[in-house]
Amino acid sequence: MRMGIMGRKLGMTQLFNDEKQVVPVTVIEATPNVVLQVKNEETDGYHAVKIGFEETKPNRINRPDAGQFKAADCAPMRFLQEIRLDKAAGEELAVGKEITVKEFSEGEKIDATGTSKGRGYTGVIKRHNFKTAVEGHGTHEFFRHGGAIGMATSPAHVFKGMKMPGQHGNVRSTTQNLIIARVDEERNLLFIRGAVPGAKQGLVFIQHAVKGK
Repeated sequence: MRMGIMGRKLGMTQLFNDEKQVVPVTVIEATPNVVLQVKNEETDGYHAVKIGFEETKPNRINRPDAGQFKAADCAPMRFLQEIRLDKAAGEELAVGKEITVKEFSEGEKIDATGTSKGRGYTGVIKRHNFKTAVEGHGTHEFFRHGGAIGMATSPAHVFKGMKMPGQHGNVRSTTQNLIIARVDEERNLLFIRGAVPGAKQGLVFIQHAVKGK
């Protein structure tokens, strides 16, 4: 079953593996997530569970969510996430149960989803890795431009998807097939080999890899 958990990105550090090699890792603090709702094919048309993460004040949630937390007999949660399942949830995923870092093991591949760092409005050099123009005496005011974008008389318009300046970052992105280097159950920490999208203290959703095994 492809399970997932929400957590906070604490930053990056390094570990030593069995071969005494330095491994760069991203540290995720994933305190227990609470199962708030269980969906099944008979009533909802598909199998899924809704989980909550990080307690919040009651006055910061709306009334529909408040009723859901009351039904699950748990404190209000700041973040909610639905996880699609390929089969019906068992007793271990009943309402009120907790999902912890124990769902993951060392060496397992996962997919990490978060909001990438926002870098504001940037040009094509930084946003799309364009090359700069030749910085010779004959080049004027064109060092970091993107070049021509128009077409001939036919079709006489700029194609959609043309790489141009614009908003860079601050989008929801997923990095696939990252490897879990270590699991610290006592401190609710996941040490993931590789770069996880997002800034420090950003919300990250970790799920078993959909491609890699």
